[in-house]
Amino acid sequence: MNDTQAPSMVEDQPVPVCSASLLPPDDPQRIALHNEVHARPAARIRLPALVTLVAVLNDGVSREDERAHLCHLPGQQALSLAELQDNFLRLRLDGYTVKWERHTEFTRYSIVQPLPAGAGLGNSMPALLDHLVTPPGWLGQIPGRTVAAIQLVMLSADLAAGPVLMEQAKQWLRRRTVVGSQLGSSQAWAITDLQLNADGFERMLVLAPPGTSEAAAGRIAMRLLEVETYRLMALRGLPVAKSLAPVLFAAEAELADLTAQLETSSVSEQDLLDRLIGLAARVERATAAHSFRFSATQAYADLVSQRIEELRELSLPSTQTLGAFMRRRLAPAMATVASTAQRLTSLSERIARTSALLRTRVDIATEGQNQQLLAKLTHGQELQLRLQSTVEGLSIAAISYYVVSLLLYGAKALKGLGLPVQPELAAGALVPVVLWGVWRTTRRIHEKLHAGH
Repeated sequence: MNDTQAPSMVEDQPVPVCSASLLPPDDPQRIALHNEVHARPAARIRLPALVTLVAVLNDGVSREDERAHLCHLPGQQALSLAELQDNFLRLRLDGYTVKWERHTEFTRYSIVQPLPAGAGLGNSMPALLDHLVTPPGWLGQIPGRTVAAIQLVMLSADLAAGPVLMEQAKQWLRRRTVVGSQLGSSQAWAITDLQLNADGFERMLVLAPPGTSEAAAGRIAMRLLEVETYRLMALRGLPVAKSLAPVLFAAEAELADLTAQLETSSVSEQDLLDRLIGLAARVERATAAHSFRFSATQAYADLVSQRIEELRELSLPSTQTLGAFMRRRLAPAMATVASTAQRLTSLSERIARTSALLRTRVDIATEGQNQQLLAKLTHGQELQLRLQSTVEGLSIAAISYYVVSLLLYGAKALKGLGLPVQPELAAGALVPVVLWGVWRTTRRIHEKLHAGH
C-alpha cells in the first residue's frame, strides 16, 4: 500500500514559522489552531485493501495507557508520549499502517493492510481476522471498551456488470438484504448489512472503478467509517433517554399534584415547599448527570448527517441507500433523545414557575400575618395611650396634693410666727391655682417633647 511508503501531501507540508521582522509575535495558539484543519488527514489506500477499525470508549484510559499499547507494535518500543499530544498518530510499519485518533469520548484504531488472498468477491464471509497483520492478541488488548468494530474491504471492479456484482456482494456478506449506495463523482459502490457478526465486527464492502486514486479511496474509507462510528456514539443517548422516561413521568405527575394543592389551603406551605424542593433537586440532578450526553448525541447525529451528505449518494437498483437507511432508523432515536432533553428543560422551568406561585402564596400569607400583628400593635398602643393619659391625670392630682400640702405647712408656719393666717382657708384657696399650674407645666413638657421629634 502506498500509505506505508509515501505520506499524504498535507503531511509533507512544513509548519510555517513567521518571521518576527515581518509580523507581530505569534499568539501561543496560532500554529496549533492553523494546523487543526490538517489534524486528521485521510489515508492514501492502494486497492485492494482491508481496513480494520476499532473504536473504544476512553473514559478512564490515559494517553500513557494508549502509548504503552502502541509500543507493543513492531519497532515502536521507543514511542514517546509527546508524539501522542496532537490526538493523531499514523505509524508506518512493514507493509501496513496503524492510525491512532483520540477524541473526547472515544479513541479510534485503524489498521490499513493489503487485502488477504481469498478475501475478494466470489467468497462468502471470508475469515478476515485470520489474516490481521498486527501481533496476535494486540487488537483484543486495546485499552477501553469497544463501541464500534468494522472490517472494510475495498476492491477494484468493473461496475458495468451491476446485477452480477450486487449478487456477488450479497454472497460475500452472506446476506439477502443489504443497503448500498453509489458514491458521488468516484462512482464507487458502498455495500453493507450493518449487522454484527460472530467475531464482533460488522462488514462493509467498497467496489471502486479501475483507476480510482489512492487519495479518493482514502477519503471514501474515512467517511464510511466515520458515519458508522458517529452513528453508534449518537445512539448512546437512547438508553439514557429510555431510563429517564419513568422518572420524568413520576416527576410530572408529582408536579401536577403540587400545583393542584396550591389552589387549596388544606396543605401547609412548609409541606408544599419541602416536596417542591425535593422534586427540584431530583430534576436538577438528572439534568446535571445527562445534559452532556444529550448534547453529545445531537452533535454526533449532526456529524452523521454531514458525512452522509459528503458521500453524495446515488441509489443502486433495488437497494436502499445507506443515507436513507440511517435517517430512517436513526431519526426516531434522535427524536426520543431530543424529546427527553426538552422534557427535562420544560420540567425544570415548570418547577421554577410553581416555586414562584408558592412564594407568592407564602408572601400573601405573611402579609396577612403582618397586618394582624400591626393591628394588635396599634390596639396595644391605643390602650397604652389611654393608660398613659390616666396615669398622667393621677400624676397631676398627686403632684397638686403634695404642693398643696407643702403650702398648708407653710401657712401653719406663718401662723406660728404670729401672722394672721388661716392655714386651711389659704390652702383651700390655692388648690385651683396649684392644679392649673401643674397642668400647665405638664402641657409645656409635652410641647417640648413633640417639638423635639
